[in-house]
Amino acid sequence: MTNQIDVLQERVSEEHGFVGKLRTEMARVVVGQSYLVDRLILGLLCDGHVLLEGVPGLAKTLSVKTLASLLDTQFQRLQFTPDLLPADVLGTLIYNPKDGDFSIRKGPIFSNLILADEINRAPAKVQSALLEAMQERQVTIGDTTYPLPDPFLVLATENPIEQEGTYPLPEAQVDRFMFKLRIGYPDIKEERLIMEQHATTGKKETLSPVVSPDDILRARKVVNQIYLDEKIKDYILSIIFATRDPAAYGLDMGDYLRFGASPRATISLALAARAHAFLQNRAYVTPQDVKTMAPDVLRHRVLVSYEAEAEEKDSDSLIADILKALPVP
Repeated sequence: MTNQIDVLQERVSEEHGFVGKLRTEMARVVVGQSYLVDRLILGLLCDGHVLLEGVPGLAKTLSVKTLASLLDTQFQRLQFTPDLLPADVLGTLIYNPKDGDFSIRKGPIFSNLILADEINRAPAKVQSALLEAMQERQVTIGDTTYPLPDPFLVLATENPIEQEGTYPLPEAQVDRFMFKLRIGYPDIKEERLIMEQHATTGKKETLSPVVSPDDILRARKVVNQIYLDEKIKDYILSIIFATRDPAAYGLDMGDYLRFGASPRATISLALAARAHAFLQNRAYVTPQDVKTMAPDVLRHRVLVSYEAEAEEKDSDSLIADILKALPVP
């Protein structure tokens, strides 16, 4: 087993190179926000969609656009508005009176990287149009199904403090996001650097692609081979099942939990832990990889009750309690 890990470590080190390139180039435009940058890279490695939640002005959209400019892939920004239609995203059938036939006009969803900006400002019918694309990587227009390009990633943003003119995301769609990130303010040193770099007019960094789709696909193959010990698998399962039945794990959470995490969360947490190990240039998963990724994978999949909200407890605090209480292998 040791020899296998050593061989895998060599492959990890070979394919890990592009991570440093992305971090360095992203830092030229996005000051601080290392948590956000790393999670966007993890989304690429895991082939998982990412939901970014934060107040305006925290570089959510800027980070996604910067990442897109560093990847040699197709990028589309979709500004979600109340008057947006599913056809505006997916495409539609166009009737040609000359031939008496219909032709397909594909929508902007047929790109590698999609920025769904302010995704909660579109009505439910538009949000639901993304379900097939996000889960099955395909789109059905009329009676024909079209595959989406690979890699395909939806990076969505939403503002948690403004509710006017917004629509809550359906739970089925929220569950299709691998990660939900809560973006916070930079510290005072980072904000000083932001002021010094960006408090000028007309200044714009010119970025060129440094990562190809093949780099991403090769790295994903290595991520899938990262060693996951049986004890780590048991630890992941105990975390997931503790969100469904905390009493069985000696956790006194009363009626705080309304719904626990789905099996999709189990898959996502295992894959995210592997990708996090890759990000650390490591060929095996540690319990800390699991603990680090658990909040981002679970916060939108664990639904709290009204009693929890009344006592100012959210999914993050309950997940933290579970991680603190469960024995670490």
